[in-house]
Amino acid sequence: MKPLRLLKPLNLLLIFLLEVAVLGAAGYWGFARDAGWPLRILLGIGAPAVLAVLWALFGAPDAKRKAHGTVRVLFELAWFGSGAAALAAAGRTGAALVFAAVAVVSKTLAVIWRQ
Repeated sequence: MKPLRLLKPLNLLLIFLLEVAVLGAAGYWGFARDAGWPLRILLGIGAPAVLAVLWALFGAPDAKRKAHGTVRVLFELAWFGSGAAALAAAGRTGAALVFAAVAVVSKTLAVIWRQ
């Protein structure tokens, strides 16, 4: 079995998990705020909800207004960057760096492999 036959689907799975992890990181950031519970709940639920709507509109494979070309690259940079930024803002700098590195490598492979 060729290694790429296994690696390509695994990379698609990793990209999906990274997309979901962005939502989790945004929720973590919201709940980790140094604020009262009402604001923490609003941010912890609201931030992932806003991101989910943006993904549904512009990033999902079946999105009605799916971004293409340069706009798609900028959207994905902002999307995955928001996950790393949320982790960093929540005080998880190491996790943010690992998240960003994995996202860059995975998305680079996706471009090379035309995924």
